[in-house]
Amino acid sequence: MKKHIEEIVSALRRRHAVLFVGAGVSMSVGLPSWKTLIDHMVNDLHLDDSVMQDPDVTYQTIAECYRLEHGDIGALCHWMRQNWRVSRDRIEKSDLHKRLVTLDFPVIYTTNYDSNLEIAYDVYGKPYAKISHARDIASAPAGITQIIKYHGDFDDDDTLVLTETDYFNRLSFDSPLDVRFLGDALGATVLFIGYSMSDLNIRLLLHRIWSTWKRSGNEGERPPSYVFMYRPNPVQETVLSNWGVTVLGGEGADPQEALLAFVGELCAEAGCSI
Repeated sequence: MKKHIEEIVSALRRRHAVLFVGAGVSMSVGLPSWKTLIDHMVNDLHLDDSVMQDPDVTYQTIAECYRLEHGDIGALCHWMRQNWRVSRDRIEKSDLHKRLVTLDFPVIYTTNYDSNLEIAYDVYGKPYAKISHARDIASAPAGITQIIKYHGDFDDDDTLVLTETDYFNRLSFDSPLDVRFLGDALGATVLFIGYSMSDLNIRLLLHRIWSTWKRSGNEGERPPSYVFMYRPNPVQETVLSNWGVTVLGGEGADPQEALLAFVGELCAEAGCSI
């Protein structure tokens, strides 16, 4: 682990590091789980709870059904904005968010719709640029952290990747944000945190990076990629390792405690003042 932490911090110091943030980071400050969203959609559609026991039904499928029944997802987005927010005070008290800001990654991608990362940067007076559209890429100032809302932002319903159609459209990987990420990932060390690695979109993204390097014939020049996971299983480690992604296992009583400890080790190696 020490060797990998040193490699990540070395890339950070050279400004060649990208952080990819998943739901686990927001759940650490009390954001509801995906199950809460699923339960709300199922209840709103007057479906029996047993529908989710069907292995062919995912939350994306339920969201697609919601859109078809209601004509759009406006009401769902409104509910999410009201219920998927935590107070600024919770962010101020979050050691994890403080450490992430202190590490000062030049680029942060997140699949979270919430604004917790942006609030954290505001709390500590660190400048950032939020990117959720192609136009944001063109206008973002240089020299400050760019927070890229990879699956959309609560402030703009049209950017959200939520329904099955949204995910299918995204699997083509030809949107401006996809092109941007591929460029960033080819030239930087990428660290994924807060993920279970069950998200097909993210797994396909990792596969695309690996296959791009493999086709280039220069695999040996690829910067390292890492994913931090709480108690990873050997199947995940084997598959991800084949794609050139090193799995870093965590220790602690729960995923949040393990993630906080890991980020703390990064801060200690980087000499952060926290």
